[in-house]
Formats: sequence, C-alpha cells, structure tokens
Amino acid sequence: MKTLIITKKQIAKVLTPSVANSTVERAFRAYGMGQVDMPAKSYIDFSGGDMRSMPAYIHGQGFNAAGIKCVSVCPENVTRYGLPTVTALVILTDPKTGFPLAVMDGTYLTCMRTGAAGATAAGLLSRKGATSAGFVGCGEQARTQLACTREIRTLKTIKIWTAPDEALARTFARWARRTYTLQTILSDSIDDVTTGVDILITTTPSRTPLVNVVSPGTHINAIGADAPGKQEINPEILKGATVVIDNWAQASHSGEINVPLREGIISEKDISGELGDIAVKKKRGRTSEKEITIFDSTGLAIQDISCASVVYNELKETKGIRSITLF
Repeated sequence: MKTLIITKKQIAKVLTPSVANSTVERAFRAYGMGQVDMPAKSYIDFSGGDMRSMPAYIHGQGFNAAGIKCVSVCPENVTRYGLPTVTALVILTDPKTGFPLAVMDGTYLTCMRTGAAGATAAGLLSRKGATSAGFVGCGEQARTQLACTREIRTLKTIKIWTAPDEALARTFARWARRTYTLQTILSDSIDDVTTGVDILITTTPSRTPLVNVVSPGTHINAIGADAPGKQEINPEILKGATVVIDNWAQASHSGEINVPLREGIISEKDISGELGDIAVKKKRGRTSEKEITIFDSTGLAIQDISCASVVYNELKETKGIRSITLF
C-alpha cells in the first residue's frame, strides 16, 4: 500500500469553513457521546518554543479514523526565520491495520479546525441574533475564526484592537472588508473593542490578562491560551461567567483557566462543562440573553483527525495526489 502526501493547497480545496464547521461539530458530538479515545496532548519544550503530540481515535458520528498530529509553536518564527508560529504535520492511520494512510500538512488544518471549534462554540453559546464581534489578536487565527463564525452568525460589524501591532490590525481590517464587506472599527483602546459586541474572540499568546471588561450577554471564544502560564481574560470575568471548556485535562493544564485554577481564584466547580456535552444536549448552554459565556479552547486531537479523515476521503481517488511507499 502507498501513503498519500497531501499539501496545504490540496487541503484548502476541501476544508472550507463550512466543511470544517460541520466536521468539527460532529467530532465534538462524538466526544460528548464517549465515541473517542484521546489522551491529553503532551509537550516537549525547546529553547525557542515547544512541540506537542496529539493522538486520537474517533469511532462514532460517521467517523472511523485514527491518527496523530505533531505540532510546534515557536513564537519567534515569523520575525527570525520567516516561518509560521505554528507548524504541524498530521499522520492519518487506518484503525484496522495501523497503516499510515496519509501524511498531510497540519498547519493550515490547525488554523481551520480551531476556527471551526470557535464557530461551534459560538453556535451553541452566543446569542442567536449576534451581529458584531470584537477581535483581540489579528493574526492568521483571527482570520479563520472570522471565516468560520460567519457561517453560523450573520456578522455585520467587527471591532479590532490595534495594539500591539497596528500594521497587522489594519491588514486584518482590509482583508475583512475586502473578503466579507464588513464594517470594521479599529481602536487602540482594548475596552472599546471588548464591550458593545455580541462575540469576543481572543487569539493572542499573552501571559497577563488583557480583557478586563465585557458587556452583558457577550460570548467569548478564548483561543490564545494553549500552554501553562498563558491567559487573556481577567479571572474576575471568569468568576461571573458560564465557562465551557473543550477538555478538562488540557484546559486545567494549559487553557484559559490554568492560571486562575492554580492560584485558587476559581475551582473545578466554577466550570459549567465541556462543549461536547452541550453539543449532545447532556448539559445546557446559554440560559439568558444577559449571561456572559466563555469557551476555553485548547484544541483537541479529535478536531485534527476528523478534519484529516474528511480530507483524505475526498482526495484519495483524486488524480495528481502524490504517494510514497514507506515499507
């Protein structure tokens, strides 16, 4: 048998925001139904960042897929080496034989599946009439969060925090206007951006809280905290909100809740549940229009493997896909 080699360009033709959203939502339903096997991601630290391994097996909701993602996060990549901050590779494996069906780019896939997780959370937790979003962080992940969220909410206006990189913020604003004809409001005041919006999306690598005030009824997708010590949201906001996580082991170790948990500001009883439980209606999501909801996203291997499976099944009979004989 041969192993397919699948590139970013080939993945992008299949994994559109709509496809990514439906795939990741199914993966969370499988998780909520106990139809996955997934240990928490493991970390190896480098001098310039870290490498993470993320294996999973999904056997429900139409999936029968296994594999592993190897992903590195090196914050200085862009400025020092001209490389993405996040680089990743996915190996998709046949659960029957253990044979590697495909090796594929995981960098683009990671961006899309994370955007889809945010969209899934927004669909389950934000107000149904949401039309505005605020962005704290304007990198590549902000783009996929916007692209995927627009599939489930009719956004008309976005507010963008211009610090710490005004040029990047203006580039993001131009892209959003050009791509989606959205009204874009830029501000150097973070409080202006985090208030008066229906959905707030944070995608920074901050290790100190940035978001200190939000309006009643806001849903927050807290995406940036993905390693111990990182946090973007003032813990006082967490204490007064409905907090939903993707996975307890990961979120308590490296998600938005990791610092306030260790410092005793919040405890496990302050966590409302996992997104998979809400997806299958084991637990309730939003209960009122004025409730503040927060999704703490650390990124699950089931998101990667579900998306990799969809890509592989779509492309496996396509001409022009490279393959190699490994053994």
